[in-house]
Amino acid sequence: MADIERTLEELLRQEELLQFTEFSNETACAVGMALVELARREGKAITVDVRRNGHQLFHYALPGTAPDNDHWIIRKARVVNRFGHSSYYMGRRYASRNTTIQESALLDPTRYAAHGGAFPAIVRGTGPVGVITVSGLPQQEDHELVVRTLAAFLGVALEG
Repeated sequence: MADIERTLEELLRQEELLQFTEFSNETACAVGMALVELARREGKAITVDVRRNGHQLFHYALPGTAPDNDHWIIRKARVVNRFGHSSYYMGRRYASRNTTIQESALLDPTRYAAHGGAFPAIVRGTGPVGVITVSGLPQQEDHELVVRTLAAFLGVALEG
């Protein structure tokens, strides 16, 4: 099996495992704060955004970020809202086909970015209800920061 196929399977597995029983305003705030605290501990300059059904419930920019991070958040979140999968998964999926989301899905690159960092807020038995997004690091690191935080928050072991 090719490395990209393993990567795509792992990204889908993350979405299957990292699901909430509910996603309230309080949940959004707690997840957002968990991301901010992890970034502080690790000395990472990121902007965090958490939305439910298009409603921004949490937004915080750590020192070292810029307004450009907000634009990346919006573009990455649009990918999750449109396809129901993480922005990193969608970018890797199109790359595995030697194309881009802009070429294949005919999406405006100023409005959509299939780069890591936006992850669907999935309620088990319901499906995606929102988006948890990080911007400021290389795309794989943005994605991994969200995944690590959600795994700890939900008490889910991702290894194995």
